[in-house]
Amino acid sequence: MASKSLGPCCFTGFKHEGTPTGETKTIGDVKTYIAYPKDNKTPTKAVLLLSDVFGIFINSQLLADDFAANGYLAVLPDLFNGDSMDIGDFEAGKIDIGAWMGRNGNDSVDPKIETLINHLRKDLGVKQVAGAGYCFGGKYVARFLKDGKLDTGYSAHPSFTTDDELAAIKKPYSISAAENDDLFTADLRHKSETILTKTGQLWQINIFSGVSHGYGIRADLTVKQNKYAKEQAFLQALAWYGYTL
Repeated sequence: MASKSLGPCCFTGFKHEGTPTGETKTIGDVKTYIAYPKDNKTPTKAVLLLSDVFGIFINSQLLADDFAANGYLAVLPDLFNGDSMDIGDFEAGKIDIGAWMGRNGNDSVDPKIETLINHLRKDLGVKQVAGAGYCFGGKYVARFLKDGKLDTGYSAHPSFTTDDELAAIKKPYSISAAENDDLFTADLRHKSETILTKTGQLWQINIFSGVSHGYGIRADLTVKQNKYAKEQAFLQALAWYGYTL
């Protein structure tokens, strides 16, 4: 594995504060949060935001809004058919990780991503689609870095990506990693570097010290280092898209 399977760190975190400004629509049969760039309902570039296990909730919506504020059409699909987690469920003993993973594997998630990409490219005429994956979603950014799918990709602390999925990418890929991450450990980062080098694609891995898995989307932002790392990781994504699109 280029990164380990989902663990307790994937199911815990903090809710962020803010007011989402986008709208929710159903595309095909996929509930989707959409945020438009200011004064532009027909953008030619989009970010497909593939979430962590918490799906469409305040933190991911605010991230989508941030991408939109920087000129991208941002789309955030419900990858889980309403089966996303709530902050606090894991600590309350409400989660059976194995059962949840069984309901939300590739056979369920891949078609939803296909639906959104087809909608962006064929229905809306978007010319370039970037992927932004967080934890769970990072795996699917790697899976869709192919011609006609995602043109470039970014992931923060990706989980359960296989060696074969990483080796198969056909487009540029950037990763924000955490110094303290039981799923994307130092050994697995180095292994991923070797795999990425062999792909012949542009790639980047940035490591942020003093933070743990999840910092890019659900860290406690009252902690100065968490806030800094989250903001810099977001800027990493923007810089990568600006360079590779």
